[in-house]
Amino acid sequence: MSDFLQNFQNDLKENVHGFIAVSVTEVETGMSYCSLSVKSDFDPELASAYNLEVVKAKLNAIKALGLEQKINDILITLTDQIHIIDVSEDGQYFIYLAVDAKKANLGLTRATLAKFKKDIITKL
Repeated sequence: MSDFLQNFQNDLKENVHGFIAVSVTEVETGMSYCSLSVKSDFDPELASAYNLEVVKAKLNAIKALGLEQKINDILITLTDQIHIIDVSEDGQYFIYLAVDAKKANLGLTRATLAKFKKDIITKL
């Protein structure tokens, strides 16, 4: 794993309140470039594999509707977790982040992800 991805994971783990898990996945192939979880029973690579289908479905919906739009992020709120699927500007990668809904600040979490989103394109 590259230093960038290692630093990225560690920064999120240390600076996002309520951090549960993160992974970075390529949209075209479904290949996961990195993953980290603080819960042994939470597999971020498996979650990313399923959420890749969510990203692809949304891309197909945008195309079917004839929209000239890109996905910034997809927010999924569960009973006690928030899952953010943050798609890179070029649409080639997505960051999957799971946080504890009671501990996380959604605005700060999204701002932290935005810091890294641009670097994902140039450093992968």
